[in-house]
Amino acid sequence: MNYDVIIIGAGPGGIFSAYELSKLAPNLKIAVFEAGNPLNKRKCPIDGKKIKSCIECKTCSIMSGFGGAGAFSDGKYNITNDFGGTLYEYIGKQQAIELMKYVDEINMQYGGSGTKLYSTAGSKFKKVCIQNDLHLLDASVRHLGTDINYIVLENIYNYLCDKVDFFFNSHVDKIKYENDVYTISAKNQEYTSGKCIISVGRSGSKWMESICKEMNIPTQSNRVDIGVRVELPAEVFSHLTDELYESKIVYRTQKYGDKVRTFCMNPRGEVVNENTNGIITVNGHSYEDPAKQTNNTNFALLVAKHFSEPFKYSNSYGESIARLSNMLGGGVIVQRFGDLIRGQRSNKNRIEESFVTPTLNATPGDLSLVLPKRILDGIIEMIYALDKIAPGTANDDTLLYGVEVKFYNMEVKVNENLETKYKGLYIIGDGSGITHSLSHASASGVFVARQIAENN
Repeated sequence: MNYDVIIIGAGPGGIFSAYELSKLAPNLKIAVFEAGNPLNKRKCPIDGKKIKSCIECKTCSIMSGFGGAGAFSDGKYNITNDFGGTLYEYIGKQQAIELMKYVDEINMQYGGSGTKLYSTAGSKFKKVCIQNDLHLLDASVRHLGTDINYIVLENIYNYLCDKVDFFFNSHVDKIKYENDVYTISAKNQEYTSGKCIISVGRSGSKWMESICKEMNIPTQSNRVDIGVRVELPAEVFSHLTDELYESKIVYRTQKYGDKVRTFCMNPRGEVVNENTNGIITVNGHSYEDPAKQTNNTNFALLVAKHFSEPFKYSNSYGESIARLSNMLGGGVIVQRFGDLIRGQRSNKNRIEESFVTPTLNATPGDLSLVLPKRILDGIIEMIYALDKIAPGTANDDTLLYGVEVKFYNMEVKVNENLETKYKGLYIIGDGSGITHSLSHASASGVFVARQIAENN
């Protein structure tokens, strides 16, 4: 039960740590502990027929397991420092971009070749956005699609499975550090290692906070993003998505001066449920295979809330709003934009008569009873702003699903090597509060693996 390196979490950070270590230091004995299932056993029971809504599985297959929460995402790898995290503040902008490009090369090698790399460079839409007080962020975007993303992960796992010891359905209960040795407890067993990499992702936010508290690792309050997922006919955004695939657009509201942004755009995709710590929220997927595509495009509109002292519970704030949605709708609520503007609750008949067919079976309701007024006002203002560059966004039948919440970890204090005050204890990926994307999380995994291999 003794290892050279223990990795907690088999999301993108953990996977790329294991991958890079296996390449650079094949002599090291590595173990990866994951609370969820292997990739081939990750299956959400919702089939739209017998099971139409979340049944709150012990471990959510959408959020946990090999590949992390990104396994069934639409597989977008954004190569940029403009969004997706602040990794560059620790390792430098140039190195951060180089590592993201390296991750892209690995993805291409393991099944992603032939997928398209989009870029905002030289796009005419940047000018159009600015003319309408919107701001298009710079990025190169590799879109694998949910289907190709799965294949890439499957191939990487097949490469790693005989080089690394994987422990699935193995929640780590405790970490102890004594005499330069880390001891972790999982399933009533203890495992030791000289190095420990923690990469628990967004779904491990509460666990990460508890570990930091137990080990007295400094953290600082972070933010929570709250909003809705918009679903509309694919044609409305096709002029943007055909060229850019994903457009990260930021708007500053006139009423409050808050920033609202588009996030996770899924052309011809579908809206899905997520279960985070027993709370049902909404997300979106899309596929590379045309046979799996829909007639709709969906994307999130999120308002970032940064809290100052004395409030320290940003995730709990987001959870309370999501729980209110679950209380009123039994899960996710859907509302027509026209109904929201008129102050009326959407019902089954109005949804069925809509020209937009929902891709998620959600409960018709009233989002104004869930979302704080300031956040809802910002979302409505953003929809009208987007309508100027994508006419049809503010149509009555545009669907809004709520709530979408992006939980961020308390930002863990680490040095320029992403190492805590404990020698050999590294915190990477979205669990660190430093990265917020597949590309940044993966790059952080490669970075730490190289640090360990270099000092091996």
